[in-house]
Amino acid sequence: MSQRIPPLEPPFPPDTAAVLRRMMPGDEDPLALFRLYAHHQQLAEALHAFGSYQLSRRLSLGLRDREIVIDRTCARCGCEYEWGVHVARFAARAGLTDEQVSSLTHGTSADPCWSDERDRLLIDTADALHVGHDIGDGLWARLSPVFSTAEILDLLMLCGWYHAISFTARATRLAPEPGAPRFRDVEPVGGPPRGDSRGAE
Repeated sequence: MSQRIPPLEPPFPPDTAAVLRRMMPGDEDPLALFRLYAHHQQLAEALHAFGSYQLSRRLSLGLRDREIVIDRTCARCGCEYEWGVHVARFAARAGLTDEQVSSLTHGTSADPCWSDERDRLLIDTADALHVGHDIGDGLWARLSPVFSTAEILDLLMLCGWYHAISFTARATRLAPEPGAPRFRDVEPVGGPPRGDSRGAE
């Protein structure tokens, strides 16, 4: 399926190049998502400011917490692009096993690979926000003794942020990054995914 808004390609005008350098640290080529947002420079600047917070140590949630929430949210939204970027770049660093990545993509918090209640709560919260746009009293009663107020606020905003990213990537038909994993690469061993946890195609 062709991309509805093709990401900008080099050579970039100087002001666009400057924004992209800020969005993509180091000497790596900027991701297609960043080159997509660069069509609207003011938006790209605003997104960079908040996105850099979400992926920084200033976030009260640790790397593992963050990546569980992002991977689950993107999978539930059916956003293979952003899911693939995060699995490729962060899953191993976050200590996520192959089974856990598969579960985040196709399974549930009840899968045997999840032994830590904190991990299960992150998945259940991402699911509740995706499906019902709210956290019920029962889940809140489980969540609030485990996570601080700051962590809960960051968790809610992190889910919302990656819904917005997912909406953009899916609606513009953004193609996966070269070499990034695909949903099918982490299907459960022995059969197809159990149900469709990734949203309508």
